[in-house]
This record gives sequence, structure tokens and C-alpha cells, in this order.
Amino acid sequence: QVQLVESGGGLVQAGDSLSLSCTASGIIFSIYAMGWYRQAPGKQRELVAAITSSGSTNYADSVKGRFTISRDNAKNTVSLQMNSLKAEDTAVYYCNARRVRSDGYDLNYWGKGTLVTVSS
Repeated sequence: QVQLVESGGGLVQAGDSLSLSCTASGIIFSIYAMGWYRQAPGKQRELVAAITSSGSTNYADSVKGRFTISRDNAKNTVSLQMNSLKAEDTAVYYCNARRVRSDGYDLNYWGKGTLVTVSS
């Protein structure tokens, strides 16, 4: 059974920093691309940051220069360091694990999310 468990959310003030972590089980973590998505009230879920199995990263324009994604394959963990937080970063943040098998089947797993609230 695949599980992605997020932690680290909370209430912070604008300008503060926060670090999110996601621990995976039930998958061969090192071969999965990992990502952080977020969904604000009334909005669609959007990609925040992603990191491939080889360590390449990409970020949403809105968080470039402020957020950093990293992974620790030995601990089956992906982290999101969020600096200079803004009120518009308020959302539920979800961890995602994805791999496309050689037969084309798209394996896609989600955590339950962790709430980040940034007060202005």
C-alpha cells in the first residue's frame, strides 16, 4: 500500500519561512518523480515544485527564488523549503509521487495534504 504523509504545515506570518516534508512508503522512492502541489480555496490544484528521480527541479513562476524542493532517497523523503512567504501562498499543500511505467501506465499517488496559512 502506497502512502505519502505530509508534515510541517501551519500558521505563519508574511515574510516567514516554513518547511514541509513528505515521507513515502510502499514505493521504490528513488525511481519516482516527486512534486508539491497546492490548492487554495476556490482554485484549482497547481504545481508548486517538482524534482525528478535524477534530481532535476522545476518551479512555478510564483515561487521561483523563494521555494526549494529537495529529496533524500535514503529517507524516502521530499521536502519543500518555503521562504519569504506571502498571503497568496496560503493553501493546502499536497505531496505527489509519479512514474510512467515502461508499458505507458501512469502511476500517480497523492498525500492527504497539509494546510499552510500565511497571515498578512
